[in-house]
Amino acid sequence: MLQRQNLFSNREERLRRDARPSAPAAAFTPPPTESARQSEPARSEKEADSKSQGPGTAKSEESSKSRLIVGPEITLKSAEITDCDTIVVEGRVEATTDARVMQIAETGTIVGTVSVDIAEVRGRFEGELTVRKTLVIHPTGRVSGKIRYGKLVIEEGGEVTGEVATLATGKPAVALAATAKPSDAGTPAHA
Repeated sequence: MLQRQNLFSNREERLRRDARPSAPAAAFTPPPTESARQSEPARSEKEADSKSQGPGTAKSEESSKSRLIVGPEITLKSAEITDCDTIVVEGRVEATTDARVMQIAETGTIVGTVSVDIAEVRGRFEGELTVRKTLVIHPTGRVSGKIRYGKLVIEEGGEVTGEVATLATGKPAVALAATAKPSDAGTPAHA
């Protein structure tokens, strides 16, 4: 059986504890008056923003870069992707894209017109591809269409099919179908 005295005494103790006065409240500081605001030195917006965010809460340069990830089993159709720092495709994208870096995973496919600085292809690309700096086609990568590049690296097993030319010459090469073959030194093919 329950002992009534213990059951009710605990309740009474809690009530007494709750009724005790708590610590004194912090003193209220009124906001500065208009004359006080005018006497403060002027700060730039950036300086004011950093002070209002407090220490350690300012955005780092890395976190401010834009990144789009299209996950596996996701399809993005009839899109135009702009102002993107990095696009990672694990699903399927049918779009016109302008980004700094494009990464196509083994499960990823891009169909469309793409202009990037750096492209890494482990999956498939079909369409018009302009890579201002380096195009890397990994062993599982397949690239077809009209391809323009600054530098081309095709690893063993990677495939390129279509009209291929460097940006430096601007002259289209003849239709090309190439697969990187094992070399004597075992290094990737460079163009």
